[in-house]
Amino acid sequence: MSVPEFTITRTFDAPRETLWRAWTDPTLAARWWHPHEVTTPAESVSIDLRVGGSYAYLMIDPDGGEWPATGEYLEVREPDRLRFTWVSPDDERGDEVPVITVDLAEAGEGRTLMTFHMARHPDDRGSEHGVYDGWTEAFEELDGVLASSTAR
Repeated sequence: MSVPEFTITRTFDAPRETLWRAWTDPTLAARWWHPHEVTTPAESVSIDLRVGGSYAYLMIDPDGGEWPATGEYLEVREPDRLRFTWVSPDDERGDEVPVITVDLAEAGEGRTLMTFHMARHPDDRGSEHGVYDGWTEAFEELDGVLASSTAR
């Protein structure tokens, strides 16, 4: 039986160090760790960036629905790799929790190639509140953050 998974590959118009900060700085993360039409309050984001450290954030949809997320860092290799679990705090799936790996590679001319891989989660694009589409939209939000001078 194969493990459900998906990969999103995207090139961003920003240096690798800037993209690393977008993933690891709570103030920047709050600006894009959510799909369109959803917000992540800055005060909800905490990041303890070390192997065994955790992170947490809260997404709030326009109707007031709350979507908390948390996880543990499994690998931290600045500036090119993060690997971490990604769950809802009340999720009790044991060893079957989704694991995200983010690889950042220099793509020349100040650009960065990001490979985002989620294991233990199906490719659910097109479904309501789908994780694949939610991350795709979050990366579109990240494009906007990176285009602003405050991310640099």
